[in-house]
Amino acid sequence: MATTIKPNLFTRFLDKIEYLGNKLPDPVMMFVGLCIIIILASGALSAIGVSAYNPVTKETIQVVNLLSLDGFTQILTKATTNFTNFPALGMVLVVMFGIGVAEHSGYFKALMVAAVEKAPFKIIVPILILVAMLGTIAGDASQIIMPPIAAMIFLRLGYHPIAGLVMAYAAALGAFAANVIIGVSDALALSFTEAGLKTIGADVPVNIAMNWYFMTASMFILLAVILFVTYKVIIPRLGTYTSDGQEQDHFTELTTVEKRGLRYANYTVLALIVLIILAAIPETSFLRNPTTKGLVDGPLVQGVAIVMAFMFFVPGLVYAVVTKTAKSSKDIVHMMNESMAGMSGFIVIVFFSAQMIALFAWSNLGLIIAIKGASLLEGQSGIVLIIGFICLTATVNIFIGSASAKWALLAPIFIPMFLFLGYHPAFTQAIYRVGDSITNPITPMLAYLPLLLSFAKKYDKNMGLGTLISNLFPYTLGLGIVWTIFVLIWYWTGLPVGPGGPIHIDPSALN
Repeated sequence: MATTIKPNLFTRFLDKIEYLGNKLPDPVMMFVGLCIIIILASGALSAIGVSAYNPVTKETIQVVNLLSLDGFTQILTKATTNFTNFPALGMVLVVMFGIGVAEHSGYFKALMVAAVEKAPFKIIVPILILVAMLGTIAGDASQIIMPPIAAMIFLRLGYHPIAGLVMAYAAALGAFAANVIIGVSDALALSFTEAGLKTIGADVPVNIAMNWYFMTASMFILLAVILFVTYKVIIPRLGTYTSDGQEQDHFTELTTVEKRGLRYANYTVLALIVLIILAAIPETSFLRNPTTKGLVDGPLVQGVAIVMAFMFFVPGLVYAVVTKTAKSSKDIVHMMNESMAGMSGFIVIVFFSAQMIALFAWSNLGLIIAIKGASLLEGQSGIVLIIGFICLTATVNIFIGSASAKWALLAPIFIPMFLFLGYHPAFTQAIYRVGDSITNPITPMLAYLPLLLSFAKKYDKNMGLGTLISNLFPYTLGLGIVWTIFVLIWYWTGLPVGPGGPIHIDPSALN
């Protein structure tokens, strides 16, 4: 499928990752195997008394033995709720209802054809990256929506669609914290930073925008990194794309009816955006939190899955009606059914990955790994401390996918540690968010990787997890190197990382 390119050292390295990764069993069986390993490890480590001190609860954490009657009882009785309560499952399926109508009605195809025809060639790919990065302000929507859209655009640009798929995924997750717009991730990070300060009773003013300068600058730096990796590594590596399937669409000029349908559908999108903005402005708006009057913790953001599904469903419906790709309500329902049929593989994988994540949490292995790793940084300072913290967070991120869960654990450790070394909590939080982002594309602890694999199989039914990760790894490597260097440069300049967010603080002035 891919054209042959002259192998260099890095290409051979990626080929090795792909080769070894594809030797792994099917993802479902891999998750089953990991579940067995976790159960056995919990029994062995519990028997030898492995433990760690938890600074959050002020208690010593012991490894919980799942290789016991109580453990097996919990595994059996909680398996269903592990699956149904899996965080990404509901959001993915709800959003896909809307995407299904937008895709199968022909709206997406018409939109992409028009975009490629009208937009300057050099701008299309950077815009895709930027949109994927900006989309993270609403939570997890970007990594669900943007990869399949980018794949479709890359296909129409003559590139391999999987190159677009991994690029958008890496932009949404690998640069997750970098954004010019303050969003959900800023609010969540702040809440646990404040909790870290409370553990030592330190009265240090912090605010939701205290990383804004650094994250805004990072967004443009990382956009360039992702663009470079895409053009210099991923596109040449994947080569040309050929398929016997109907995915291989070529650009054809839109008909008059299609242009009219696209115009009305786009007007609908603009109207919906305006209506949402107008509805959200009043402090008494139903889209705001009734207590805090905020949007971040209000129905608009908390219900982002429904909002995004609606934003795709309505213009898709309008396009279908105008172009007559849907002649009745049955056709619309059929479009949604087609979308759900394509998610069957993802649902199966999610069931088993949900069990693995639950076992990891029940056994306390994830927490103990994080705490033990944090102890390695004690006594370090300056550049070593910054790089060490980024590497530690990036490594822990592979085992604990939730950014909130990690910072809830690490903030009480590192906020006080850095504070007494003379670093403001804003800077500590910024460093954490760098480490928390860069390994997101390759961690199996996020449900979005199985989703990405299901999207990739649309274009290559033999796509394995190893191939997918080998094409995501260059983004993790590039982002990790450049973003770490950028942190160090920012540290050397002494510039504040945001409003009310200096790098240094006088420890002697603490209460």
